[in-house]
Formats: sequence, C-alpha cells, structure tokens
Amino acid sequence: MGVMYLRRLTIILGNRSRPYSSAVAKSEEDVHHVLINGREFQRDKWTNVTPKILSHLGRNLHLQKCHPLSLLKQRIVNLFYKKFVGRTGNPIFSVYDNLDPVVTVAQNFDSLLIPQDHPSRLKSDCYYINHDYLLRAHTTAHQSELIGMGLNNFLIAGDVFRRDEIDSSHYPVFHQVDAVRLCSKHDVFRSFDNGDNMAVFEKGGVRTAEKQESHTVEASKIMEDEVKSTLVALAQNLFGQEVKYRWLDAYFPFTHPSWELEVLYRDNWMELLGCGVMEQKIVDNAGAHDRIGWAFGLGLERLAMCLYDIPDIRLFWSTDTGFLSQFDNKDPNDSIRYKLTSVYPQCINDISFWLPKDSSYSSNDFYDLVRDIGGDIVEQISLVDNFTHPKKQQTSHCYRIVYRHMEKTLTQEEVNVIHKRIEQEAAQKLNVEIR
Repeated sequence: MGVMYLRRLTIILGNRSRPYSSAVAKSEEDVHHVLINGREFQRDKWTNVTPKILSHLGRNLHLQKCHPLSLLKQRIVNLFYKKFVGRTGNPIFSVYDNLDPVVTVAQNFDSLLIPQDHPSRLKSDCYYINHDYLLRAHTTAHQSELIGMGLNNFLIAGDVFRRDEIDSSHYPVFHQVDAVRLCSKHDVFRSFDNGDNMAVFEKGGVRTAEKQESHTVEASKIMEDEVKSTLVALAQNLFGQEVKYRWLDAYFPFTHPSWELEVLYRDNWMELLGCGVMEQKIVDNAGAHDRIGWAFGLGLERLAMCLYDIPDIRLFWSTDTGFLSQFDNKDPNDSIRYKLTSVYPQCINDISFWLPKDSSYSSNDFYDLVRDIGGDIVEQISLVDNFTHPKKQQTSHCYRIVYRHMEKTLTQEEVNVIHKRIEQEAAQKLNVEIR
C-alpha cells in the first residue's frame, strides 16, 4: 500500500522542480496542437488559451523567495502549522504548492459537483486547452485527488487562470490558497465525555439550512464552529486582533452550509474568503466515507494588495528591482508598506466597432486580444458606450483603453502603433466592423 501511495503521489505532484517556462504554443503554423511543457494537446473548438497566458506558466510567484505573494502564503501556512499539531507536536497539515496547473474538466468541475449548466464552465470564463483539459480555474480542482490519496489535512497553493475584465485589481492569472480538513468521529467529538455515543452521520436525514441530509446537526455545528474559529484567527493574524468581521451565508456547489467572511477594511466591508462544510458526496467519491470535512479558499493578490498597500495587480508580475527590493529579507510577519517608486503618465485611446450580427462576440475575447497585443502596458479597459442602432438593429461598443508602463514613460506614438494593431486584429479575428 505504501508503494501505491508513493506512486500516486508522484503521478499527481510530478517533478516538483520541473519548470513550466516551456509552456508555449508549438508554433504559429501549428494550428492543430498546443504544446505545454512537452505535452501535446489536440486543439478543438473549445481551445481558447493564448500564447500570452501560456507564457505565465512556470513563473510561480508564490514560490519566489521574498516575493509578496510568497511571504503571504507562508504566513498563512505558519498559522496552520501552529494551530493544528499532532500528538508529537508536529504540524498535521501538509502543503502542496507546485501541482500541475493543467487539469481535466472532471477535476475542475465534475469532482466538485459543479452542474453542467453552471456559468463557471463557459468558454468566456475559462482558458480551455481543448474539450477535456483547461488551465485550472481554482486550486480546489485538486481536492478530490489529494483526499483519494489518504490525506486528511492539507493546504493547496498555486496559480489559477480565469478570463476577466482588465483593471488595476483584475488579472487573468492570480493565486489561491485552499485548505481541507477531514475529521473522524473521534476528531469531531474528542472534547465530549459521551463522544462515543454521538454520531457524525444519519440515514434518512433531511437537508436544512444548517446541515446536509447525511450529517447530524451536532457534527455539522461542530465543524462550523471549528472552521469559523480557525478563519477568524487567520483574519486577526493578518489584520490585527481588533479587526471587525462578519459572516454571510453563501452558496457554493461543493460545500453546505457555506459562508463568506468579510472584514472591515478602510471603512468598507471586504470579502476575505469563502468556506463551508464539504459536500459529503465529494468526500465519499474520494474514498473517505467515514470522514466529515470543512474547506476554505482565498485569493492571495487581493489580500496582498491590502496588507502591503500595492495599488496595481500588475506589479506582482514586475521584475523591477524598485518593487521587489522592498520585500527582500523580510519575515512573513513583518509589516510592509509598498512605496511607489515613480508614477508614469497614462495614454488613453478609444476604440469603437459594430458587433457581428450572429451574437458570436464576447467582451472577454476582445480583452484577451488586447492582452496578447498590448501585454501588461494595458492598465485598464472599460466599456464607455453601448449603442444599438434603431434602424439597423446592430449594436456598437466603444471601449476606452488606458495604457501605462510600470517602468518607463510611454509616448503617444508608441501607443498609437499598438492601438492600430488592436483595431486591425479585432476586425480580422473577432469579425467586428471598426467605426
């Protein structure tokens, strides 16, 4: 059994030192395949991953020493190491932070009970390699695998990929931390004198707002108390003991009951994370029939921007020493406030076009095209006008594109060249008519 465990671990984790920097489209001429780290994937009508997105594979910002995302990830890990220890005093949580970001549709959706018609499956939301594979949209995609390997307490950290709008707080690649804790009957009722007489599961139960049909009210409530107390401790560790927080009921396909934790940050309530009691069907399907679990997930960038006063999400990808040096030789618990080294002026250009009449147009297709051409000098795209001609019954969009380089001043002439190329390729690839 030990050999099989190690073999499965190797299959899932792969070579932990293996870089993904070779993740690029095979060539401009190869219209039939996508080559990612030596693996060749057949293109099909679902393929929408772009060379620009693939170029981010292997950067692993959360693993770079003294990077702000790495410092924050380690701070979270340290709290779990300290809070959850075994009989010998060693941490019981293990960390998996270099799992392959290429996952199957089954891993990303089916294993988490996400319905076939759920909007998160749409091509407009995800980066598909083909019908069967995509770049993971959340680190939660690895939960079932790790549970199936016999793991009860683990953290997952890594990059995730979603098609999204473009502004100072959104980027198509960002980083998440997920956690899972599975408990046996002994773990759940360890503090009760009559714990041996209490039950985690019941047959013929009814699903209510406070529990699943297979769980007893007592077990569900104990799991709720543990996950909430754990995450309040995390919020206090990050924002200080006096932080104000609140719990909101939420819905996730993979947990019930579910909650979102918000903290009061600069006089506004900010969502920190989502969590809940794991759907028992997920746990059962992974082979842990005698366990009940809780899980949570949070995004590192949004949190790091608050904790370190980082004003623009693109800075995390910067190799500028003016940014990275401010985090050199820092401890994860240090209070760090990023100081903007310089501010370069914006260049603003508008682009207007008629949408194709066949309803094939998606704003996220346009955003990806702009990312591919303009890269990280595109600071923001906003839809400033949406007009439908009363006679032609054709719709026009006008987008405002804000260009700003993080490390130098852009000239309007440089921007105009890029903007002209965006117009040309939008007309050619998106079948729009430039106005």
